[in-house]
This record gives sequence, C-alpha cells and structure tokens, in this order.
Amino acid sequence: MALNPVVMAVSGSGAEIARRVADALDVPMYGRTGRVAGADEDFANALEFAREMFAAGRPVIGVCASGILIRAVAPLLADKVNEPPVISVSDDGSVVVPLLGGHRGANRMARRIAEVLEAKAAVTTAGDVALGVSLDEPPAGWRLGTPDLAKDAMARLLAGGRARIDGDEAIKAEWLEALPAAAPDFDGDVVAMEATTAPPVEGVLTFHPVRFALGVGCSRNCPPEELQALVEGMLAEAEIAPGAISAVHSIDVKGDEPAVIRLADTLGVPLRLFPAAELEAVTDRLENPSEVVFAEVGCHGVSEGAALCGAGPDGVLAQPKLKTANATCALAVVPGGVIEAPRGRPRGRLSIVGIGPGQSSWRTPEVSRLVSEAEELVGYGLYIDLLGPLAHGKTRSDFPLGGEEDRCRYALEQAGQGKNVALVCSGDAGIYAMGALVFELLDRGAGEGGVTAEARRVEVVCSPGVSALQGAAARAGAPLGHDFCAISLSDLLTPREDIVKRLKAAAEGDFVIAFYNPVSRRRRTLLAEARDILLQHRPADTPVMLASNLGRPEENIRYRRLDALQVDEVDMLTVVLIGSSHSRLAQLGEGPRMFTPRGYARRIDGDLRDVGNRHLEDAALATSDDRKG
Repeated sequence: MALNPVVMAVSGSGAEIARRVADALDVPMYGRTGRVAGADEDFANALEFAREMFAAGRPVIGVCASGILIRAVAPLLADKVNEPPVISVSDDGSVVVPLLGGHRGANRMARRIAEVLEAKAAVTTAGDVALGVSLDEPPAGWRLGTPDLAKDAMARLLAGGRARIDGDEAIKAEWLEALPAAAPDFDGDVVAMEATTAPPVEGVLTFHPVRFALGVGCSRNCPPEELQALVEGMLAEAEIAPGAISAVHSIDVKGDEPAVIRLADTLGVPLRLFPAAELEAVTDRLENPSEVVFAEVGCHGVSEGAALCGAGPDGVLAQPKLKTANATCALAVVPGGVIEAPRGRPRGRLSIVGIGPGQSSWRTPEVSRLVSEAEELVGYGLYIDLLGPLAHGKTRSDFPLGGEEDRCRYALEQAGQGKNVALVCSGDAGIYAMGALVFELLDRGAGEGGVTAEARRVEVVCSPGVSALQGAAARAGAPLGHDFCAISLSDLLTPREDIVKRLKAAAEGDFVIAFYNPVSRRRRTLLAEARDILLQHRPADTPVMLASNLGRPEENIRYRRLDALQVDEVDMLTVVLIGSSHSRLAQLGEGPRMFTPRGYARRIDGDLRDVGNRHLEDAALATSDDRKG
C-alpha cells in the first residue's frame, strides 16, 4: 500500500520550499518546533521524526541537508526492496536528491518535485540516467513477471547490450521504447524482453500489461484446492499469466471465504469485493445468468458479474463461467487497455495495535507501519495523542475510558465497510487491553450482542507491543528474571472474590507480581488488601517498584518496602511490581536496580560441590589402586 509522503522543513530558510512541495503533493507540511513558521504540524527533533516516519514506511522528503536524513535512517537500513523513498531538497529548492528508494518511486517523485520547483533532480540510479527507464519499476498498469532477471538485464544494457522486445501485437509498451534496440545486424549482447499477457518464457525479461479481471464464486467452506485448481486450469488454457490480472473479484459476502482469500494470496494480487446490487447491474452483460444464484445471493451471476465489474465499463468476458461442484470462475478483459488500479472495495482490516507505554522508541516498526496504513484510528484519546505525528491527518474516533466495548464494536463495524482501521491500545493490545474483547465480539452470535455480518468478515491483525510490565521491569533492572504473573485489581469486570483467590495463590506461589489497574478514584481498597495478603508469605522488606507514566516526560520511578506501600502513592497510570521473597535491590552508581535471581548462584554452588565430590571419589579410587599395587 502506497503511503502519503512526509514533507519536513528543519529550518526557517527551507519553509517556503517545503510549503510549495507539500502543496504540490497535497500533503501536510511538517516543521521543526520553534524554527519553522507556517507548518501544518510540528516536530521537536528532526532525526527522531524522520526515523519514525521511515520506520512506518512513509516516504520522507526533507528540505534540509542530506546528512540529516542519512543519519536519521542509517540505523534502520536493511532491505532496499521494501524501504520507502528518502529525498533531500536543498533549502533554496535548486537541487532534489533521491537518496534511497530510486526504484521504489523516489526517482519519479524527485522529478515531479523538480518540475514544481524548476530545479534539477540529481538522479544517480544508473538505469534511469543511462537508459531512461527502470526495468524493475514498471509504470501503473504493468507488472514485472520475471523480477529475478531485471538486475542482470540492466547491467547488460549498461555494458553495451541491446534490447529485443517481442510480445503480443496488440500490446503497446511505449515506455520501453527508450531502451537501446538491437538492429537486425547487431552481433553483440542481446537482452531478450517480452511484453505479453502470457506466462513468461525462461530467461526472457517479461512485462505483463494488467488487462484482465478475475471473478470467482464458491459455496461456503469450499476446499481452497478446488477453487485454485479451477482458476489455474482456466489461466493455463487461456495462456494468461497471473501478473496480467488486476485482482481476484467476488461478491462481498465472500470476503471471509478461506478459498477466495487464499487464491488472492497465491496469485499475488489484491482481493476486491462488490455488493450484490452492483453485480446485478451488469446482468445484461452476463453469458450465464442464473435464477438460482439470484435467489441465493441477490444477483444473477457472481463470477461473471464480478469479473465484468472488475474490468470496468469497457470490459468484456474473455472466458465465461467455468464451474466445479463448489466453485466458479470467469475472466473479463479490457480490450486494448490496462487496468491501472483494481476496482471494487478491499476486504476491511482491523489492526489491533499496542503502542507501548508511550515513548515512540518503544513502539515496534510493525505497529508504526500498521498505524500509517490505517485510514481511521480508534481508541482512548490519550493513546492516540501519544502517536504524535503518526496520527496527523488521519480520521480519528476518540472514546473515553469505560467505553471499551463501544470502542471495539465501532472499530469492527468501520472495518466492515471496507476500511483499514487501527484500534490503538497502550502497552500490548493483548494484555488487559482490547484484543480479547474484539475476538469476544466476533465470537458472539447475532442475538448475543455480537457484530454485523459485515464486521465478522474483516481481516483482523494483531501486532505485539511493549507491555507496561516489560517497560517497568526494564526501568527497574530485571525483576521478572524468574517466575512472575500479572493480576488486575479492577473488580469492574472480574468478581472481587476471584481477584482475592488469585492474590492468595500468587502469594503462596511466591511469584513476582505486576499489578494492573491498581486503583481508581472509586477503587481504593484492593491494593491495601493485596499488600496484607502478600505480607503473610514474604518478608516485610520485599522490594516494590512503582512506575508511573512510563516512557513519557513525567515518568516517575520509586521503590518502597512491601510493608510501607501506601495506596495514596498509586494511580491508574502506575504499574506496581511486587518482588518475590528472592527479589533484591542492587545499590549501583545510578541508583537502586531491582532484580530476581534465577538461582544461578545456587546451581553454581551445587556444581562446585559435585566437582568436589568427584575429586574425593577419584582420590579414594587412586588410594585403593595404590594399595592393590
């Protein structure tokens, strides 16, 4: 999914140029706080901001020195195939330099910016400079069918080779005409290329024009192998490569059908869906309308209708419906044209993300990417605020504390409309957060307070985050070095007697304990009760860590003895870590650090005793042998 670029100005001298670039790209302009006037949004630290946006997969356009961007993203460089573009623009707008991602859109974007600024795009990618085209980055409406051959082909052309482009007569690949062509009498290195909808020939660099739309239908729980075999057989018979297909299209009620989902993944194309009414609108173009299908789903043909809707108003059926016992498929083509973007709505996606305790450096790159890709952010307002620049410009739906079920239900229903939604949680979304409630809503029946059928068909993605107990433990040292557990002291959803039972079990088991939701304005007694229960099983001087506002500017870490733990010191933003009977505070130069030994010292002592015993046994045997001698 292509993400909107970030345009950033580091100093006031580059503000005017940054504004022109941002306006041309129709994106917000970001400026450094206190340095840049007129920005839509601001950032405090240029290196951190650029690094965070890059990690989230956002193209970064910096009106600043190239070195700033290089230093920002250098620690993250690992995979040039998936890394987003990075472009540097001089403060006066005279030079535009694509630093990274030349074949991921940076060169094209740099040239566009240069046109706006009447500047020079300093493109250094060999293929773009010498050949005038990037063979591994075809234009919209085309796909590279043999990506493993592109690099070698460019190298051979740059070394003096010539291109011979064959293919379907009806296909015009004007964008390849800039390549040096091999004359009939050329006896040098000839790079074979083909522009065709047919499957690639071994050793030939192949480009596919995206001209076909695949429509499929199937019965509920159709075996994935059955649908896949049907489609692969049809494509093989028609000699059409998957790269020439825009997407797998079907009726929206099949958005959660495993066979359909797997087929799109196998072919490497998107899945796009249409409501029955939209499919019914093309009934007069179907070759096999069916009253049985209409009675079942509300349209006279799923596979043929979906293929025609996917191809658009100019599409015609290239392959009418084929069927097996449980599956159907059809193919539509756009004569003489290409499909630049798939038609139909995507299957909705709900990403359940944990953003960590608060600071961006504790947020995983995967979470940042999912947030960047989302169209809408849903969550408690404070948590969305903690996303900072990642949340700028996005639709956000804030919910108060206590509105957890409403929050999850809303997120699922929005995703059910085909949207990409991120449900934002603090810490890890699966630990005392919204993850479990989302799946509970999906598991409920329609009459049990569940969600709509549309919401039940969405893709749900769970991404891990740094939990509050992990963040607190890292600040402390290593208090979770041995067995530990987490207990919520909120009795809003859990009966009080169950909480007390768990407290007693954890106390008797001598677990290190992390208390979540320790107190609120109304709940003030369970923490004191927990302290008294624990004092029955572990020493009064057991170390306790209180960690408030972890990862935020107001972070506050302090230690107490278990017998001195006071409820008034704790609030809802505090994680309470209670040590086991073995936990200790090490007094170090930077202050006390809490840890729980794993028993290595005892094991080492035991090993030494074993060694000593073996020495004694050896000595006894030696003495016995001496006596025998």
